[in-house]
Amino acid sequence: MITLPKRTRRDVDTHINIVPYIDVMLVLLVIFMMTTPIIEQGIEVDLPSGNSKSVDFSEQEPSIITINRDGEYFINSMTGDKPERLSAGKIAARVQARMQIFPTMKVFVRGDREVAYGAVIALMSFLQKNGVGKIGIVTESSE
Repeated sequence: MITLPKRTRRDVDTHINIVPYIDVMLVLLVIFMMTTPIIEQGIEVDLPSGNSKSVDFSEQEPSIITINRDGEYFINSMTGDKPERLSAGKIAARVQARMQIFPTMKVFVRGDREVAYGAVIALMSFLQKNGVGKIGIVTESSE
């Protein structure tokens, strides 16, 4: 009698091959790591270094006035879409309007280390004459 070969089914691999997904995720991770430093927004200023303490901004966003190397003024220019160059009078008006809504709001000045010291002091005294009581200066930590 002739024996026929026994037919067997091939085993079906039911596991998902995750190696291509890992490769894609690593490529995306590298892309995000490379583009994140480029995405920084705001006006680039080279802050002076000094002994400073960190301030808690969890309650509300402070008003941050930036003076760039050319002596131009920007308000809340660390965040936001597109920084807008303003005069000192318009900045004082915006800060006063925000202080009416948030009476305990903090006001800080970020001055580039290349800008004349007198420009920073002139802005601070102008803000104090226009009703802003306390003004802080943003520096880079010396550590």
